[in-house]
Amino acid sequence: MTEKKTDVSVGEFLDAVRANCKMENGTRTGYETCLRRIVSDIFKISGDRYDYKAGGRDAWIAKVHAVKLAKLTPEKVQQWQIAFLNGAKSDPLSQRRAKTSCNTTLRQAKSLFSTHVLCSLDGVVELPSPLPFSKVKYCERQSLKYQSDVDIDQLIQDAESELAESAPEQYKIFLLGCMAGLRRREIDLLEWSSFKWDTNEIQIKRTKYFEAKTEDSYGVVQVDPELMSVFRGYRPRTTGDFVIESDLEPSSAKWNRYRCQTHFRALAAWLRERGVEGDKPIHVLRKEFGSRINELGDIHAASMALRHADIGITAQFYADGRKRVTTDFGRLLKSAPANVVSIDRSDANVQEAI
Repeated sequence: MTEKKTDVSVGEFLDAVRANCKMENGTRTGYETCLRRIVSDIFKISGDRYDYKAGGRDAWIAKVHAVKLAKLTPEKVQQWQIAFLNGAKSDPLSQRRAKTSCNTTLRQAKSLFSTHVLCSLDGVVELPSPLPFSKVKYCERQSLKYQSDVDIDQLIQDAESELAESAPEQYKIFLLGCMAGLRRREIDLLEWSSFKWDTNEIQIKRTKYFEAKTEDSYGVVQVDPELMSVFRGYRPRTTGDFVIESDLEPSSAKWNRYRCQTHFRALAAWLRERGVEGDKPIHVLRKEFGSRINELGDIHAASMALRHADIGITAQFYADGRKRVTTDFGRLLKSAPANVVSIDRSDANVQEAI
């Protein structure tokens, strides 16, 4: 029987989670990233966390992982939260973004200490008491409703005239974002076999290179036949299995290295030049897609098209159109009651009200 580890470090704790807890790789990686960020900030660990090639990141991770988990106390986490928020600019928009980012970072890091994880580690490692995130109080919930300030119709026309011939890969990324609602990772590794030409559908499926963050992300997206025609035209001109051409091969790296990073950056710059603001202008295209589906259909249609895990996620980001819907039972009524007074449509006040 393996002896239970005591006084574990952050690295030993994460190793135990990987070895004993069933969790999707992408999800776990996101949780680990948030925990490392908090630990690094609290203990002022220096290093280039983005130096993937020359070993800077590995050195930084080693220092973070060496910190004893017991030193990550709830009081230190609370102090980190205050410092994070105080570090943001004072304008309302910056404060709102800081609160959202802070909540997200805390929530994901705390997920490594969920009941599911703790049960998996029972008898494997001895965790400190209290747990690091046991006293976390999140900032007041910020509204995440998407409010479009993009003229998406004009943007589509601009993209067709400016990108279709001169920058076809950027144009394909643009179309897959705003007219199919695909995420960057999905676009990056999308293969031509995912196009169902006869049914006007794009299938998001597990492949040799692509694994979605959750099972709910797999599915079929219905798209306009005109969009399929555009890609049918591009198909004979491509040289491989991937829809987006790139000189980079798919990577098994644990970080988000995109094959099409050069195209993503160029398209992001193009979008910003045309007034698409925010840190993730390409993701705005997916939001425009969801917003339009919600507008033309309803929140349920948007949730299915976006492939969200449940409709509650969709409701957080998109306002329900609240179309007027009746039961249609009225058609079963043969006649109205005789004592109902009819409206005189010639009356001026009635006309004005109508």
